[in-house]
Amino acid sequence: MQFARAGPACHFHGVELNRARRIAGLSAAALVPKSARPASNSSTDRVGAIYRALRHAIIEQALSPGAKLPEDAIGERFGASRTIVRHVLGQLAAEGLVELRRNRGAAVATPSWDEARDVFDVRLGLERLIVSRLAGRLSAEQIKRLQSHVDDEEQARGANEPLSIRLATEFHIVLAEMTGSPVLTRYVSEVASRCGLILALYSRPHSAECAVSEHRAIIAALAAGDTDRATAVMDQHLEAVAGRALIVSRPPREYDIKTILARYADDAPASRRRQARAHGKR
Repeated sequence: MQFARAGPACHFHGVELNRARRIAGLSAAALVPKSARPASNSSTDRVGAIYRALRHAIIEQALSPGAKLPEDAIGERFGASRTIVRHVLGQLAAEGLVELRRNRGAAVATPSWDEARDVFDVRLGLERLIVSRLAGRLSAEQIKRLQSHVDDEEQARGANEPLSIRLATEFHIVLAEMTGSPVLTRYVSEVASRCGLILALYSRPHSAECAVSEHRAIIAALAAGDTDRATAVMDQHLEAVAGRALIVSRPPREYDIKTILARYADDAPASRRRQARAHGKR
């Protein structure tokens, strides 16, 4: 009987103990500065959406080198604060796609002609390293993923030139990812994107037909384990890309950044579906 009477008392103390723990937890949370707390999912989603839209617009040459990137207009388009937009612009500046100009705001990076050849030479060295690591080592799933990517390139050819340009660039980034090296992936991504800016400034129009056929030849050589052949095809491919560059700058274009980014904001779900489909084919 004594045990039966002790039940309510134990329950009371249990409730008080839980209450004390909750208060302690709230107090501890209050002591953590807001800057140290994890960002909300909504803020993280907005950062990702703005980053993807700007990056795609730059790589697809919808935003030309030198184009201004006003924080207020970008924030208004995505319903984000200038702080969030500034964070994204900082990320893109670290990748060499954006220039942060003091007292003048951000703009799409404008590579000089003097650095163009150096950038292509660096890219050539990186791509040779990637080819040497992948030749004869690609799995059947990786080969299928590369072929699927080039199928998307071929589908975009003649129908959607901006998408064709971006897919041609991303083919090389996918190859870098397949090495399993974060360092190579980062460097190839940055250098390939920088090459895209150079071509937007100085080159003849993008040749999607050449890109598709050359990419298929690279896949075939890698799958066969022929390092020399894969290296030769890659060299010819990149030299052809560099050879399209001219010393004459293109005139700047008029544009409205909110109108341009509207399409990329709307395309975000479709882009994720393409990625999911590509992984589903693996």
